Amino acid sequence: MSEGAVGVTDDAVARVLGHLERLVGFDTRNPPRAIDGGGLFAYLREALPGFQVEVQDLGEGCVWLLARRGSPRVLFNVHVDTVPADPGWTRDPLRLAVEGDRAVGLGACDIKGAAAALLVAAAETDGDAAFLFSSDEEAGTSRCIRDFTARHRFDEVIVGEPTSCKAVLAHRGIGTATASFRGVGGHASSARALHDSAVHEAVRWAGKALEEAERSERAAAEGGAFGGLVGLRLNLGIIEGGLKSNMIAAQASVRFGVRPPPSRHPAAVIDALAALAPDPSRITVTKGFLAPPLPADGEAGLARGKALAARHGLTEGAAVDFWTEAALFSEGGAAAVVFGPGDIQQAHTAGEFVPLADLAAALATYKRMLAGAGGPS
Repeated sequence: MSEGAVGVTDDAVARVLGHLERLVGFDTRNPPRAIDGGGLFAYLREALPGFQVEVQDLGEGCVWLLARRGSPRVLFNVHVDTVPADPGWTRDPLRLAVEGDRAVGLGACDIKGAAAALLVAAAETDGDAAFLFSSDEEAGTSRCIRDFTARHRFDEVIVGEPTSCKAVLAHRGIGTATASFRGVGGHASSARALHDSAVHEAVRWAGKALEEAERSERAAAEGGAFGGLVGLRLNLGIIEGGLKSNMIAAQASVRFGVRPPPSRHPAAVIDALAALAPDPSRITVTKGFLAPPLPADGEAGLARGKALAARHGLTEGAAVDFWTEAALFSEGGAAAVVFGPGDIQQAHTAGEFVPLADLAAALATYKRMLAGAGGPS
């Protein structure tokens, strides 16, 4: 029997893989948001004997489960939903496979590997512990976390997204929106089509928005206080409009997303992009999902995150471009850190995997944190 991470044996990793196999086997793809309090959540309840369990089913695939033992100060959070399977999968994505030094399966990296390690850590410690499992992160609603934070308060939160087992203290905010454009319909042979087409107006605006995003990428000063995050990270996801090539389009829309650095709020960025429209009277922007960056309150939140990482001996990692629900805990005043096994580059892809070494390292860290976890301050 060999040692992986300090204090973690091959047998312990095998126990993590046992849970991970079961967790991957539950179909929690989101969409279609066909998730309820049974299935995977029933398995979690069985896997956490001795814990006081609270389950809230908010409907539409939004379920959260809090498992608590004793009076913990630290909350560990993972989401158990996954994205749909990428078309590039060449075998059943819901069947875990161990290939060399990695465990392959849909959600293995993002983020059922962290959940499996926490289940083993809970079984192999007997101190205070609190785990929150939620099911709508990939739906882009975060109803679960918002509902949970309205009911419960924890001073310190570890969110198990993949960070290669480094403590991430800062990441971008996120915002989505739909820009709707108006035109004047008619026959496409008319010269006025160049101006009156809603599609043409959408394309002109899109060009200006992309130019602004490119300019921001060159502005190295933006976001530097939080790990060097720069630029807006604009994505034009869907462009729709018009009926036929010989008809002037009376309507068009662009669904887009922004991920600004912590120095800029997503809502303000969306407003600034909307203002780039050639004709303000022809555009209406409807905001969708909006969420703050990590930390949500600047330097104060960053200091809380640093103190949390230092208190638990976590190695700090660089700020990241992707968004996590740690920002929502930070928004509520908690010290929030992102820490989990796997690399974000393996998430949302065909052949998604988590390294076995990361599972061992995460397990060792979770066990050490649970063994030293104190009650509320």
